[in-house]
Amino acid sequence: MSDGLEMWIESPSPHELDLRTQRIYAELADAQGRVDGVMRVHALRPHTLDAHLKLYRSVLHHPANEVPRWLLEAIGVLVSRLNGCEYCAIHHGQSLAAVLGDEERARYLLRWVELPEDMPEDVFTDKECLALAYAGHLTVAPTQIHEDQIAELRGAGWTDGEILEINQAAAYFSYVNRSVMGLGVKLEPWRQE
Repeated sequence: MSDGLEMWIESPSPHELDLRTQRIYAELADAQGRVDGVMRVHALRPHTLDAHLKLYRSVLHHPANEVPRWLLEAIGVLVSRLNGCEYCAIHHGQSLAAVLGDEERARYLLRWVELPEDMPEDVFTDKECLALAYAGHLTVAPTQIHEDQIAELRGAGWTDGEILEINQAAAYFSYVNRSVMGLGVKLEPWRQE
């Protein structure tokens, strides 16, 4: 493709799409008119693009969400790293920096997102660490999640609605990681700059 986008399945160029999908692409495009591969991979089945966008917006951007967006992005990076999805880890690391409005702080947080034992106290609160630990456990060992982990999250101050948001962020990123890796979506050249 002329824009350097790579994936293992066909992805029609924007002018080859039906008008409805062209409108969605126009909405998703950056200032240079580029649409990320994670969305363009759906071009052959636009109904999956619609569903993906609805899920993405509900999990990360819905105004009723109460978990801070930066923490949802950090969960996305953690899950993506645990799943080995460099594409999503980079994308959402950049999103975290944009949400925080502080690239240096985002780099600092991302350095510790996998929760090493020697993590400084100024990185994540105990409450945030529990959320990240739950998301990580759900990613690598979902059959070993137990009700006591939910009770621990509650005990740290997370409401049941917030626990659901944390759960959905972890689950969403596992879905996207598998879509991207399973179809060979490569990092866009403009993301590597």
